[in-house]
Amino acid sequence: MNTRTVLDQAEISRALTRISHEIIEANKGVSDLVLVGIPTRGTHLAQRIAANISRIEGVDVPVGSLDVTMYRDDLAHHPTRAPMPTEMPEDIDGATVVLVDDVLYSGRTVRAALDALGDHGRPKVVRLAALIDRGHRELPIRADFIGKNLPSSRDERISVRLVEHDGEDAVTIS
Repeated sequence: MNTRTVLDQAEISRALTRISHEIIEANKGVSDLVLVGIPTRGTHLAQRIAANISRIEGVDVPVGSLDVTMYRDDLAHHPTRAPMPTEMPEDIDGATVVLVDDVLYSGRTVRAALDALGDHGRPKVVRLAALIDRGHRELPIRADFIGKNLPSSRDERISVRLVEHDGEDAVTIS
């Protein structure tokens, strides 16, 4: 199996810095902004974006983690992993919530996240940030903030590795 690196540590860092600036610009600042990561790697990415925003704006942005396993129509009855804890900021009503995930593929995870988010409040607006957008949407879902568009065939595998979880930062395709 041939594996190649498409993003290294520096490129991931630059992509997250750009996404952080784009989020600030789209939101016209950071008031009422909440970042919510989809475990596992989306949560780490949300924390990194929050740290970037804090450095840029001098304001701490709340970060949550939203497990969607039981909301997935294709995984709820046959989960491929144990559900992760959901830890949401106290109040997302009226907030601008940016969902953060590592790879946007079919759109099913994001649809599940929207359903799960509704159980925690009613945001003013929900936006989506993804480190990698690989296409192949099955649902009409589009990311607002993208680190890298990476068109790929359905039989290719995109792996996002983050130092917090995997000991290194890299995005590979095989």
